[in-house]
Amino acid sequence: MTVPLGGIALAQHDAAYAALDRAGFTDVWSSEVAGADAFTPLALAAAWQPGLRLGTAITPVYTRGPGLLAMSAAALAEAAPGRFSLGIGASSPVLVRDWNAVPFDQPFRRTRDVLRFLRAALRGETVDEVYDTFAVRRFTLERPPAVPPQILLAALRPGMLRLAAAEADGVILNWLSADDVPRALAELGERRADFDVAARIFVCPTEDTAYARALGRRLITSYLTVGAYADFHRWLGRDEALAPMWAAWAAGDRRGANAAVPDEVVDALVLHGSPERCRAEVRRYADNGVDVPIIALLPTPEVTAGGATALLGLIARLGTNLVEASA
Repeated sequence: MTVPLGGIALAQHDAAYAALDRAGFTDVWSSEVAGADAFTPLALAAAWQPGLRLGTAITPVYTRGPGLLAMSAAALAEAAPGRFSLGIGASSPVLVRDWNAVPFDQPFRRTRDVLRFLRAALRGETVDEVYDTFAVRRFTLERPPAVPPQILLAALRPGMLRLAAAEADGVILNWLSADDVPRALAELGERRADFDVAARIFVCPTEDTAYARALGRRLITSYLTVGAYADFHRWLGRDEALAPMWAAWAAGDRRGANAAVPDEVVDALVLHGSPERCRAEVRRYADNGVDVPIIALLPTPEVTAGGATALLGLIARLGTNLVEASA
């Protein structure tokens, strides 16, 4: 499950984490956009629910210096030995350049360089290296973790997917359908036995189809108009389906872009329906090669009306269904 969950303050997430654990969820994964940072929700989970595995999906490689990123990862790995995975990625120009005042230059090389730095630093090595995109002088972690975390790489298209396969411990996929998974995994080649494939999956467990599709369209026009995601979906074969959306967006017609997203694209990328139907669709990702399906739970009318109690009840239903499906 993606955390933190909407509608519940971080200070009250002890109940949410307990509910996730009771429902059979094994992992909690954070993201880092404009809400909570990636590490604080996981630090709380490490203390409150020592049985849960933890992961970031993702921490951007630009918004912290290499040494600080290594320190944050090492601290969480020390707090949750053997059960923390660090997911890193390039993120986007909006988050990096517009919101954090950092140039978004050479994203492939920057991601590769940070990956290589972290690999050495988290092993406790002294790093004195000139990389293509930065240089580090004699950095050594004072508290290297006894169990270095897995490092997973967020990847969309072939170059980054192949980098993940060659140098990371796993890959994190995002904004793709279950049917798209084999196309992405084909770029990885033969996978190592300990190589993990994670995927963030947007789930809106409501039978109010109009609501779910309206929310899905807003998300799709927000994300898939960003250059990297647009190129990703062209590569996946959605050029014709999404061309009207891209054209309207480029012309400044936000409402027209929203209306131009076909229902079949929304339904493929944003799962909705009953918890039972959502569970079956999540299982399709696993059947197609995803080791760690990460649910990103979207707001529903029922949860909005019922508040935290309704949300915890939904977690119980959805988790129980997922566990039954896996049995």
